[in-house]
Amino acid sequence: MRVLLKLILDCEPDAAWRAIRSPAGLRSVSAPLMVFHSLEPDGFQEQWSEGEHPVRVEGLGVIPLGEQVIAISYPPAHGHTRLVQDTGYGVSGIFTAVNYWEHTMAVAPAHGGGTLYRDQLVFDAGVLSPLLWPMYWVFWQYRALRMKALARHW
Repeated sequence: MRVLLKLILDCEPDAAWRAIRSPAGLRSVSAPLMVFHSLEPDGFQEQWSEGEHPVRVEGLGVIPLGEQVIAISYPPAHGHTRLVQDTGYGVSGIFTAVNYWEHTMAVAPAHGGGTLYRDQLVFDAGVLSPLLWPMYWVFWQYRALRMKALARHW
């Protein structure tokens, strides 16, 4: 199943690029619906490095949802479009229901100024996919609202 976003953000592409490569960016656009806690020995870094990053996730900051691995890669740019990809997986809790996860975020200069932000989630949870899709869709819309509100401060 797939969830898509396409937004024009009120910031320069370099600022959006820093934000989507940042654990702080993830935390700011997800809170308070979902709160991410690093399980790495040194905690969250300033920017995601390529590789696997284990996290614990709470709903509304208090409901344990489980643990997952955020697996970051930076595919080659396409012209002025820069990409971040997460092909992580669930370790415990509700995240183990998903057996395929590919989350790709792209930033590029927008015509007329600002940043064109595109976001695609492709996931598979077998027979549970149609039940999970509305929850992911709502969360992605929430993230979009948060991004639009925060982008001018990036």
